[in-house]
Amino acid sequence: MRFLLWMAWSGAALLAQPVSIGSRLELFIDPYLIDRFEDGARLRLHHPVRREVVMVHDAPWEGRGGGYHTVFRDGDLYRMYYHAWNMPEVTGKPGRLTIAYGESRDGIHWTKPELGLVEYNGSRKNNIVLGEINGKEPHDLAPFRDPNPAAKPEARYKAVGFGYEPRGLYAFQSPDGLRWKLMKPTPVLTDGYFDTQNIAFWDPTIRRYRAYIRDFDQNKMRGIRTAVSDDLINWSKPEWLVYPGAPGEQLYTNQVLPYYRAPHILIGFPARYVDRGWTESTRLLPELAEREERAKKSPRYGSAVTDGLLMSSRDGLHFHRWDEAFLRPGLKTRHNWSYGDNYLAWHVVETEPTTDDEPRELSLYATESYFTGDSSRLRRYTLRIDGFASVFAPLGGGMVVTKPLVFEGSRLVLNFSTSAGGSLRVALDNADGTPLPGFTLHECPEIFGDALERTVAWKNGPDVSRLAGKPVRLRLALKDADVFSFRFGK
Repeated sequence: MRFLLWMAWSGAALLAQPVSIGSRLELFIDPYLIDRFEDGARLRLHHPVRREVVMVHDAPWEGRGGGYHTVFRDGDLYRMYYHAWNMPEVTGKPGRLTIAYGESRDGIHWTKPELGLVEYNGSRKNNIVLGEINGKEPHDLAPFRDPNPAAKPEARYKAVGFGYEPRGLYAFQSPDGLRWKLMKPTPVLTDGYFDTQNIAFWDPTIRRYRAYIRDFDQNKMRGIRTAVSDDLINWSKPEWLVYPGAPGEQLYTNQVLPYYRAPHILIGFPARYVDRGWTESTRLLPELAEREERAKKSPRYGSAVTDGLLMSSRDGLHFHRWDEAFLRPGLKTRHNWSYGDNYLAWHVVETEPTTDDEPRELSLYATESYFTGDSSRLRRYTLRIDGFASVFAPLGGGMVVTKPLVFEGSRLVLNFSTSAGGSLRVALDNADGTPLPGFTLHECPEIFGDALERTVAWKNGPDVSRLAGKPVRLRLALKDADVFSFRFGK
C-alpha cells in the first residue's frame, strides 16, 4: 500500500510519460523511477556503519548539550559548526549558548582552532564564531558556502539561525566562514517555532534558496515546513512537507540538502522524537538514576528517546520517508539512548577510507552523550557512496522494471553489490515492455562482484548509443544483489 500511494502521487502508471534523465546519476533511494517489482524484488534501506568519536565537546564553553552540527567540505578543508551549550537548566552550572567551529583536513581528525573572535568569560581563546544575535543568545546557526553565481565575495558564506530579539529566523553572511554579520537586523522568517536546527541553502535545480524550518502543526505534532527565496531575505509562506503513505511522526531536525552527486535529489536525515512515558522498557534503558534526576526538570528529559530517519524528494515538498530507522541508537550504550542523541549532522561528506584497499566513502556524523556526563560528543559513521538504499532481491530472485526513461550517452554504469553466489542481469526494453534485440536479459552475461562503477555489456558490447533519446525501460534481474544507483554516460 505504501508503494502504491507513493506511485500514485508521483504519477507512475503502466503508460507513464517517459522520464528524461539525460546523463545524470539516479539513485534507487525511493520508488520514483520504478514501475513495478516482481517476485522477491523490493527496495531496501541500508544503515551507516559506526566508526570513531571525532569530537568531544568538553571545553568550558561547551558541555553535555552540544549539537545541531553542520559539516561540509570547502575545497581542501572540512568545516564544522555546532551549538556549544552546557544546558544550565539541567546541570545547574552557569553558562551561555554559543556557536562554535571545528575543522579538518580529512573529515576524520578534527581540531578546534583558537579563533580569538568572541569573548567568553573574559577570554577570546576559544573556537566560538557567534556569541549573540541582537544581544541575546543564538539558538542555532547552519552555515553553507553559497554556490549562487550572483553571490558577492563578502557573502560567499551564508547561514540562517534562530534568534529571540525579536523572535524569528535571521540571515547571516560572511566572507570567510568565520566572521559573521546579519544581512538584515530583523528576522527574515517569523512564521514558525524554530526551536531546532533550521537550515537554508541554494538549490541549483530551481536556482533559488530553500529553507527548512521547525514548527508545530494544529495537533501539536513536531514537524517541518519549507519556503523558497530569491535572496535569502524575502521568503514565500512556509508549507508543510508531505510524506505520501508515511505514518505521523514527531520530527525534530530535518537536515535536507541536494545530494552532491545528484543535486536534483534532496536528501534529509530528520531526527525522530518518541516519548512513551515511564514504561518498564524506559526504566531498563541505561543510567536510570540520571534519567530520574533529569525528569524532575521535565518528564521528557528522562523518558524521551530519538533516532535518525532518511527521506528524499524530487520537488522539495513531497518526500519519500522511510518508516524504519536509518540510524538506530544501538546496543544499550549509555551514550545513545537519551533524547537528543542520534541527531545526524547536516550533511554527508566524501572521505578517504580508513582501510587500505577500499574506495572513498561517505562520512556522516551523529550526536551522542546528550544529557549524560559533563560533555557531549560527535561520532562518525560511514556508508558506501550512493549507498542509502537499493533495489534488492534475495537469492531466490526478483525483477525490477523502471518507468520509461529517456537518456543521453553510450553506456550504462551501475553501482551494485552481490554475494559470491548472487548475480544480476540487465535488459533494456521498449517503452511498451517488449524486448529490444541485442539488449535482452539472455544477451547480458551474468554480472557479480561489488563496484561503485561497472559498465554493463551485452554479447555485442556495452554501446547503447543507438537507443539514446528514445524511451526505454531498464529491467534488472537480481539474485542476492543490490543496485544502489545508475547512470547513462559516455
